[in-house]
Amino acid sequence: MKKLDNLKKDILSCKVCKDIFEHDPNPIFQGNEHSHIFQIGQAPSRTVMETGKPFNDASGKKLLNDWYQITREQFYDPDNFYIASIARCYPGKAKRTGDNPPPISCAKRFLNKELELIEPDLYIIIGAYAAKWVFPDTDFTTLVFQNHFFHKKPLYVLPHPSPLNRKWLKDHPEFEKQRILEIREKIHDILR
Repeated sequence: MKKLDNLKKDILSCKVCKDIFEHDPNPIFQGNEHSHIFQIGQAPSRTVMETGKPFNDASGKKLLNDWYQITREQFYDPDNFYIASIARCYPGKAKRTGDNPPPISCAKRFLNKELELIEPDLYIIIGAYAAKWVFPDTDFTTLVFQNHFFHKKPLYVLPHPSPLNRKWLKDHPEFEKQRILEIREKIHDILR
């Protein structure tokens, strides 16, 4: 698909944030027009930025091993997952804890176009920042525990699997006891 190839080149060559971040831009994403699952996260971590692989960090370990229960090969297969995010580059360390919020300029420039070109079987939104971009006026916890549709396909919202997100997970134990089991079953059905 020529339009997607051109868009990927634009994403990889993007330098819009070179004066904002303390590091050189290194846009992170993967997938193709046939990807079965379109996953939208918040922004790469420093580790992901350095390795160039989406979710190649502690968050990814929890996401793949505990929540999805799939192999790295399944996750990094571009026919299985199109992995995008609100910001494609690491936004830097926050003063208090965690990373800076992702600037939405990437989403405005690229994500809308990707959503027009990719037609997956399932959408997954990860984290409150990503959820707010898709559902600006809905409470995050409500989004996690409801089923949604986007372009007539199922869409699920997950909390961020970061180790820094322990409080939300502790306050909502039903997510790991029940909700993620439902979502995992749908993922496994699609990847068969």
